[in-house]
Amino acid sequence: MKIIETKKLHKIYDETAVPVHAVNGIDLSIEQGEFTAIVGPSGSGKTTLLNMLGGLDTPTDGEVIIDGINIGKLNQKQVTNFRLKNIGFVFQAYNLIPVLTAKENVEFIMQLQKRNKREREQRAIEMLQAVGLGDRVNSRPSKLSGGQQQRVAVARALASKPKFILADEPTANLDSASTSNLLDIMQELNKKENITFIFSTHDQRVVDKARRIITIDDGKIKSDVRV
Repeated sequence: MKIIETKKLHKIYDETAVPVHAVNGIDLSIEQGEFTAIVGPSGSGKTTLLNMLGGLDTPTDGEVIIDGINIGKLNQKQVTNFRLKNIGFVFQAYNLIPVLTAKENVEFIMQLQKRNKREREQRAIEMLQAVGLGDRVNSRPSKLSGGQQQRVAVARALASKPKFILADEPTANLDSASTSNLLDIMQELNKKENITFIFSTHDQRVVDKARRIITIDDGKIKSDVRV
């Protein structure tokens, strides 16, 4: 089942004297349950592409269609609500709220969705257990290692029951052991729950785990390989 499709997608940054074609006519489709890595050198356009798939950036031209909805035709409030209900994000910098516990950080997205307190708490604990942090639910980010913080971020992304998860360089700040642990958890969730993961990455360890590798350069898809 196709959940993401782009048609002739372009993104041009023209704030400088010479316009930058960050994404240059990309046609792409992603199926439910894929474990996909988008790779390419710095400046290739992979993060810009990921941001447009997540509705964080607006195409200059072309379409992003998610589950049959052209998100380019939604206004800003509609896009925000759509993201909240349909897309999970995992960022390089974790983006946890320092004053909240791990459980409260995971709950936060569900609070925005206006879910009731009991449902939020149960789901948060369930997700933290799924990423191996059932014993750290009341720990604040400062008491967690980088790898543990990123696992909280994954739990938070999963908590809202999104259609897919976008992970932008999720292993960039992690050591080898933490990276391996995080990727094993994501791979397990992908296989058991059929959760779709799309990575933007430089990390060969992520690429080695992916079942589809899309290489981008100069804003264009250079290769698209299923392994």
